[in-house]
Amino acid sequence: KTIIGTGAVLGTLAVIFGAMGAHTLKTWLSADALTSFTTGVQYQMYHALFLLYVGASNLLTNRNKKVIFIVILAGVCCFSGSIYLLTTSEITGINFKPFAWITPIGGLFLILGWILLGRSVFNSKIED
Repeated sequence: KTIIGTGAVLGTLAVIFGAMGAHTLKTWLSADALTSFTTGVQYQMYHALFLLYVGASNLLTNRNKKVIFIVILAGVCCFSGSIYLLTTSEITGINFKPFAWITPIGGLFLILGWILLGRSVFNSKIED
């Protein structure tokens, strides 16, 4: 329930942020910053859908679901969250560049989440 709910919240926020980028931020951000912002939105939506699958899957144990959930949530927060902060620094006037190292760590968490999903599915006791 928590995993599917979180996936729904992340998906909702991705739609909202996507609309902000398409309609509001495009007048304030450079083309490069807007492209990066869009990347953050896309990856957030991909992983919102990922969490919906994880939460609904009967191929995963509850323990595996929980670990994958934590890793993916950390990845989305670090990856997409840092991109949002970095790209909107033109608007906020806050320099987030010293924290840019968080973005690739978030990406590593996202990769790890996919690896954990694959490993969990292949190790599941359910027959094809």
